This record gives sequence, C-alpha cells and structure tokens, in this order.
Amino acid sequence: MSGTSATGNGPWGLAGLPDGVRLYRLRPDGSVVLADRDGARDLGPERDLLRFIDDGQFAHYLVGDATTSPQRPSNATVKLGIVGPRSAFTPHAHGGEHFVLSLGYASCGLYDSERGRVTEVPLTPGELIRIPEMMPHSFANRDTSPLTILAANTGYGIDHEDYAITAPEADRRAATAPHDSGASAPTGTLARTDYLALAAALREIEDVQRVRGPGATTARERLAARLRRLAHGWESRR
Repeated sequence: MSGTSATGNGPWGLAGLPDGVRLYRLRPDGSVVLADRDGARDLGPERDLLRFIDDGQFAHYLVGDATTSPQRPSNATVKLGIVGPRSAFTPHAHGGEHFVLSLGYASCGLYDSERGRVTEVPLTPGELIRIPEMMPHSFANRDTSPLTILAANTGYGIDHEDYAITAPEADRRAATAPHDSGASAPTGTLARTDYLALAAALREIEDVQRVRGPGATTARERLAARLRRLAHGWESRR
C-alpha cells in the first residue's frame, strides 16, 4: 500500500488529519489534548467534559453518551475520566460491569461480600481492572496530579439512574416497595439486589476512605513518574 506520511506544521507536527479523525494525547500530568483537522486544544470542562459522579471529576465520552441505557443502547460506553488530585469518588455500584484502565497512580476499594471486608487494590499506569455489576466500589487518585482513566461500562451512561447507585440511593430503594410508581421494573441483578446490604457495604467503603484517605504514592512510584514525564517529552511531537 503506497502513500505519503503527513508531517509538517499541523497539530503535533501533523500537516492535517482526515475529516472525522481525532487524535488524543494523554499526558503524564493527567491533562488531555485533542487534535483534529482544525488544530489541537486541551480538553476543558466548559466544552468537552461532563460532571462524573462527583463535583471536580470529569468524563469525556468516546463511545455512547450520558443517556445510554438498556432502552437506548450502544452496547457499551467508553469514556475518558479525569480524576482530581488526591481525591476519590463517592462509593457506588454500577448496574452493569465496569472496566477501568488507569494511566496513573490509582486505588480501587472493593467490597468483598464473601469475606465481609473492603479490599483495596493499588493500580499503576497501564493496569486495567474489571469490576462486576453491582459490586460496591470506589476509585481514588493517589497522586498530586490529575489522573486520567479510560472507563468502559456495559449498557449505562452517567445520566442513567442505575449508572452509579450510592448509599443514600440504595437506602431509598430499600424503603420503596417494590419500586417507584412510574419507573420501569428492575431486571437481572438489579431485581435481586438486597439494597439494605448494598447501602451497608457502600458505607463500609466510606468508612475506610475516611480513615485512610485516597492513599499515597511510594518513593519508587514518584521516581517512575518523573522518568515517565521525561520519556513523554522526548517522544512527543513538537
């Protein structure tokens, strides 16, 4: 296959991308740059980012959108998430399974119902974790820089009522018999969920977060992060 390589004065040294093509640069400092045929820009909350469960956390959809649901499916949603420095999401459970690729130093707190305890899983750049549907969990950024993640959910966008069920919402569902009038009846795992037990598990994760905070990076991780930033600078197009 013959052709020419487009290099030159365009974004990141590119002479111009084909119409509809987008190129994302995920920087080691947690920021994201988007380039298309019109140029390059930093992703910002005023134009490109949506609120992601909590204030100060942001999402940018790649597949699907915030209104994706079983009634309006795209099979899955895939989005970039930008997690604030040394912060954590409110503990929650998703109506569908969840995959998260960490591009920085994260921590995932998971409630292990078989052992009756919270398990914390530290994540480093390049590690991807699968979280089953309706498993109580939270996600934290252990670093002092923003954390970029790539998150994929089956079936639900962030506007759907079953995207992120928090402890207060689980309490509300437990007190509603059998569910709100006018709402669609839950199916699958949602229909079998013990919402009182879910609320208790989520609050146990909250208690762990309150005591331990989001966690911290080790000296080796901080050194690796500095080396990664150097490597990114050497590899980057000017």
